[in-house]
Amino acid sequence: MVTVLDRVSNTPRQRHPEKAHRPDQEVARKPDWIRVRAPNSKGYAETREIVRSNKLVTVCEEAGCPNIGECWDKKHATFMIMGEICTRACAFCNVATGKPGPLDPTEPGSVARAVRQMGLQHVVITSVDRDDLDDGGARHFAAVIRNIRALNPSTTIEILTPDFLRKEGALEIVVAAKPDVFNHNLETVPSNYLTVRPGARYFHSIRLLQRVKELDPSIFTKSGIMVGLGEERNEVLALMDDLRSADVDFMTIGQYLQPSKKHHPVRKFVTPDEFKSFETIGLSKGFLVMASSPLTRSSHHAGEDFARLRAAREAMLKKAV
Repeated sequence: MVTVLDRVSNTPRQRHPEKAHRPDQEVARKPDWIRVRAPNSKGYAETREIVRSNKLVTVCEEAGCPNIGECWDKKHATFMIMGEICTRACAFCNVATGKPGPLDPTEPGSVARAVRQMGLQHVVITSVDRDDLDDGGARHFAAVIRNIRALNPSTTIEILTPDFLRKEGALEIVVAAKPDVFNHNLETVPSNYLTVRPGARYFHSIRLLQRVKELDPSIFTKSGIMVGLGEERNEVLALMDDLRSADVDFMTIGQYLQPSKKHHPVRKFVTPDEFKSFETIGLSKGFLVMASSPLTRSSHHAGEDFARLRAAREAMLKKAV
């Protein structure tokens, strides 16, 4: 099992204690179309220094994103707030599981300063699940949004939130802070939830996204899944319909990559042509924007995709006049 150094005590601990007794699953060799270069550019090093100096956590590192070299070279990073320890144990995820520490009240200001240092025009903020908090971390999300707005008034803000399951009133707190994009990932098709995402509820997540639009129709909504977890093609198409029924604007589809032998195995490497087909079908179903490719991730090219979202909405409104 992978061990990491605890950020507070500097002592080794297991990253995934809940997976320690699972049988090993062979890690399949990646096909040629998923090869990425090792991160070693000057821009990458500068981004890493900004993250370290502000004592911030990024999902780029914690989730082992394959696009980290490309994104950090451009000084694009997805900040992961509320610590690096998650209260859930999804079978696909490489973020550490355990009992989180208290929230850092200085974190919203630190994130805002890092956004200014990087000169970000669009920033993505995500978090671990914090089922231990009475609001699931909603007030902390809102504080981060307010701090970024105060210090970087021209920066657009995209958030990727947990599901706030059984946290009454939490969603309303986040929406009231008016992010530009509200993203919540379904991650996989409903038939996989018991094995892949056991702490979540599929139709609760659909309803969460629908509720955002009811509270503030001006906010773009977004969701994403991974393929290669054992889903059938018709299940992906049905999931698209569920998202459109919730008026979701933007969908991402990417290839699941197995972080370790203790994680859910890759059942299939989906070809680039199949990803292109999903993109075409998604656009025909009414999504304003689709991002579908083997290396697509929720925040990959988020700034460019936000510009596409705005342009697509403007074009749709002009057509409706």
